[in-house]
Amino acid sequence: MLDFLRRHPADAVFGPDVLDILGAALDEAWKSVEASGATYESEIERSAARDVLARRIIDLAKLGERDQHRLSRDAVTHLAQCIASRT
Repeated sequence: MLDFLRRHPADAVFGPDVLDILGAALDEAWKSVEASGATYESEIERSAARDVLARRIIDLAKLGERDQHRLSRDAVTHLAQCIASRT
């Protein structure tokens, strides 16, 4: 998550406790994506999928969401909707 924030600075500042929640939510979301059996044709696509998850988690955190599991579930749902809309 910190790497993503360095590459794409958010217009919000999060304290260390919130960053821990966001990082855990991203890890949880990515594990869920991997467990689903999703495959990617390239490392670029794989990285883009993680970026979609991270961006969604950050956007929800900027709105005040702090529950790791809700952040994670919403990000995975959002990624699935993004993929479905491209097919």
